[in-house]
Amino acid sequence: MKISTKGRYAIRVMIDLAEHNNGEFITLMDIAQRQEISEKYLEAIVSILSKNDLLISLRGKGGGYKLAKAPDKYTVGSILKLTEGSLAPVACLEKKPNNCSRALSCKTVEMWEGLNKLIDDYLENITIADLLDDHNFSDHYVI
Repeated sequence: MKISTKGRYAIRVMIDLAEHNNGEFITLMDIAQRQEISEKYLEAIVSILSKNDLLISLRGKGGGYKLAKAPDKYTVGSILKLTEGSLAPVACLEKKPNNCSRALSCKTVEMWEGLNKLIDDYLENITIADLLDDHNFSDHYVI
């Protein structure tokens, strides 16, 4: 699993909107400038976030984007799953149930399932609000 720029930028957009929330819509141009990301590339990202009701969008004068919910209601895991698809470390775990013909005899499937659960549990327990608070996540999760 490797998180693409789309996933990383989506999180940055969500943080930016939370940081600059004054109740009004924030233009994509403002976000792009602050985050030093192409406005064109951000259009595709905010489209995904808007279509999945993470953002409220408004076109025209005074338009832009704002969070649909409070920052503590968005998990990093949910954002990445929207933008990345699956976060599974191996292809056979991308769909449920596991359709691999070797799943029942595979010596490593439980290991990969465990890693997948660790990744999911970790990312589902970090919210946009947590990232705003500048937490130190290096020891956020204990195995």
